[in-house]
Amino acid sequence: MSIRIGIVGAGVMARFHAQGFRQAGAEVVALADPGRERALASAAELAIPAVHPDLAAMIAAERLDAVSLAIPNHLHAPLAIQALAAGLHVFCEKPPARNAAEAQSMRRAALDSGRVLRFNLNNRCRPESLALRTAVRAGGIGRLNGIQAVWVRRSGIPGFGGWFTTRACSGGGPLIDLVHMLDLGLWLAGYPAAEHVLARSWDDFSDDRSRKGPWGIGDGTAPVDVEMACHGSVALAGGTLLSFRTSWAEMVEREHIQVALQGVRGGAVLERSFARGPAEADAADRCVLLAQAGGKAADTVIPCAADPAMGRIASAAAFVAACQGAETPLGTPDEAVALMRIIDAIYASAAQGVPISLPAARRRAPRLQAAAAGA
Repeated sequence: MSIRIGIVGAGVMARFHAQGFRQAGAEVVALADPGRERALASAAELAIPAVHPDLAAMIAAERLDAVSLAIPNHLHAPLAIQALAAGLHVFCEKPPARNAAEAQSMRRAALDSGRVLRFNLNNRCRPESLALRTAVRAGGIGRLNGIQAVWVRRSGIPGFGGWFTTRACSGGGPLIDLVHMLDLGLWLAGYPAAEHVLARSWDDFSDDRSRKGPWGIGDGTAPVDVEMACHGSVALAGGTLLSFRTSWAEMVEREHIQVALQGVRGGAVLERSFARGPAEADAADRCVLLAQAGGKAADTVIPCAADPAMGRIASAAAFVAACQGAETPLGTPDEAVALMRIIDAIYASAAQGVPISLPAARRRAPRLQAAAAGA
């Protein structure tokens, strides 16, 4: 039986959602957005038959099984909870929410409704990410000592005074916007619990219009009150140290995206590099397993199919599979809460200038590291 899905939000992500849903055999039957002209244009482009002003109107008018939420961060929790209460499965854009409390309320609503709640942490669905996770699970890297998660930009502020750069709407700046590599590093390690966090953030270039990137929205009148860069480290249960760097505007050579792992048997690097500028068409992906043999490097490139969409289409397709009961690489509500607790602690550490400890009651033992330790 085909799943009927409605999309909330007529922005660029609706295109990836619709393509992925249809690829998995679902029907995209409606689009909801308060901007009627934009909604009509997007619906026509994506061949979506019905348009509604909001989620409530779409639920009332359509026979839906699920909705996807491609909307600003401050709307994730209330609209997800509204849809779950109506008995619908929910596919929510990243980040899961603005903070851990909102993510926890979404998790609770999913448990109460018995419906699927998944998050579009699409970099998990990239071919090289899936291949690397298989290698880590096979134990070839062994116990993890270190993880580095990096997504930095030289000029990539998504507008000025719009919802991206207004903390009340977004929850934060590049740390929460470019959350993918932090999540990917944790996911590859089996999402071990965080024990301590130390971080610093900076707001340099927050008024430099020349640092605006091509991904954002039009400028608004709200204050720009989020960080432009955030660096730090997270001590994880099991002895792993995860370090991270995120920025929209920072003096780096060019945009760089990477997760690197160092284990007791081997290592790995997954990265996306940009030859000339920050355009995705200009990017090249690389995934390498690192090993030593006979005192020399014996590294292996993992061959993967090119995915210019960076897993966005595959992630939406995986949501349909999750609704049908299949195990998928999408972010679960438990992982979403854990991720947002770490982000809360990072922001607290940066604001207070001190390390932050996460309560032991919130910890749980790492899965993959325990299976792969052996050394």
